[in-house]
Amino acid sequence: MHIDRTELIQIFSAESEENLREMELGYVQLESSPDDAETLQAIFRAAHTIKGNAASLGFPALAKFAHGVEDVLDQLRTGATALTTPLATLLLRTVDVFRHLIDGAVSGAPDELLAEHHELLDDLKIEAGGHETTPHSAVAGAHHDHGDRRSGDDRRAEGDRRHRNKAQTLRVEIDKLDRMLNLTGEIAVARERLTGLLDSSDGSMLIDEILEAHRSADRLFMDLQEEVMKVRMVPLGPTFRQFVRTVRDVATAQGKHAYVEVSGEDVGVDMNVIEHLRDPLTHIVRNAVDHGIETPDERRQAGKDPRGRIQLQAWHEGGSIVIQVQDDGSGLDRGKIIERARSMGYASDLDKLSDGEIYRLILDAGFSTASTVTEYSGRGVGMDVVRRNVEQLRGSIAIDSRVGAGTTFTLRLPLTLAIIRGFAVGVEGETYVMPLDAVIECIEFPRVDISDAGNRGFINLRGQALPYLRLRECFRLGGQRPERENVLVLRVQEQRVGLVVDRLFGESQTVIKPLGRVLGELPGVSGSAILGNGRVALILDVEGLLREALRTDVPDHGMPVPGGAQSGWTRDGAVS
Repeated sequence: MHIDRTELIQIFSAESEENLREMELGYVQLESSPDDAETLQAIFRAAHTIKGNAASLGFPALAKFAHGVEDVLDQLRTGATALTTPLATLLLRTVDVFRHLIDGAVSGAPDELLAEHHELLDDLKIEAGGHETTPHSAVAGAHHDHGDRRSGDDRRAEGDRRHRNKAQTLRVEIDKLDRMLNLTGEIAVARERLTGLLDSSDGSMLIDEILEAHRSADRLFMDLQEEVMKVRMVPLGPTFRQFVRTVRDVATAQGKHAYVEVSGEDVGVDMNVIEHLRDPLTHIVRNAVDHGIETPDERRQAGKDPRGRIQLQAWHEGGSIVIQVQDDGSGLDRGKIIERARSMGYASDLDKLSDGEIYRLILDAGFSTASTVTEYSGRGVGMDVVRRNVEQLRGSIAIDSRVGAGTTFTLRLPLTLAIIRGFAVGVEGETYVMPLDAVIECIEFPRVDISDAGNRGFINLRGQALPYLRLRECFRLGGQRPERENVLVLRVQEQRVGLVVDRLFGESQTVIKPLGRVLGELPGVSGSAILGNGRVALILDVEGLLREALRTDVPDHGMPVPGGAQSGWTRDGAVS
């Protein structure tokens, strides 16, 4: 019988990652509950499974390393040794080594243990035996901790990036496949019926029959599309649980205590969204522990629990998924952010901005209020990565904070990157698609203002000033404005802004196509779509479009959200 070794190795890689995540989470849980026999047994089973699979696939070095870890776990099971924080740190480092060895085995690298792997096993045995670590081991430990300045989630992310070019697998329940197969059969029947009606030559066929057959097939197609999208949905729980170790590592390195609370683990999101979500969440969680959570003594003095709390929550809201990262730390200092902004050359009237607009300044490139730079944050790079990654997902970020009570980051993202519920508009013969979630309403541009209205300015919307700009000018399309123009009222963060277009085509469900490497990343554009007439329409990134429009005309550091004091808008419609 022929056995496909490549397929076996792919299965081994996927199952090993699941086991390693269980081990990683278990070690952190055991630190706070060392008598949890069930968790310890689960860790032991995971290590034993990796050892057995590695041996059967011909990876003796990996199996040997797993055996060394298994010996220490057996000491914990029998009560011969107790789990201490140093021992937990070493065990967590073995998870990183497991990932490195498994990645090498899967990619065809030589199956061998390096000197640092042997040193780690020695340190592990010494710590488990209750002996003092020798100077050599201490140096080796320092090398492992600080020679590679990446935490476990960094190594996981690097492994993910290396494996993205390989075949990806997704577990699917049989009943879902059965439903898809049944729908495929029904669509085939409906297609034959429609073909028969179109081929009818007796002349007695009514157009209503064709339309009804088409509607029936269309309903089945939409049902199949929905089932396919459900198959791509994976729960957020595994992603959230990875940050249990991130919080533990950062807190331990800084002499702090912190734990993670998770809710909404069963909330599903497209697997591609999760891939792009890991980096932003990592930066937010690190910053929360590094800059938000206080030391145990500071928390006691403030009347708080010595252990800081990081909450990860998720829920569905309309056609979007909302993810919140909340800490109960010291909160953001508005005055400190303003002071830093002024030192970086931002305009002087920052005091007029709302708290939300001030807090969003920390998302700007190079912006940091940290007095010292740590291995985790302080260079003003991470939060800029958060903003850019979230915008690439066609999402948005909101920040709320209270001094002494903590900070909350709210990320609003689409459920899938493959399909968008959009609103199509036309300008000068071209069609553009706006994410429907960003559209509040549509109104007619005031006729009395068209002759003297500028490319941007303000209109009166039920007694409120609504800043607007013309999409025609954003893409420099030229041409003459029509007699009647329309305004899309869009939601951008805490503000509303109007986008003036020629025509409104209405709502539609659009399949997103990437722009390709030739075009790269166009400011204000998140993708493209093929229309029913065969033409291509650009899908707009609302916030990026407005930011780019303001950046083009405003020389100073302008706020990306229209309506703020730094946005470049003035009451007379000119640009400040």
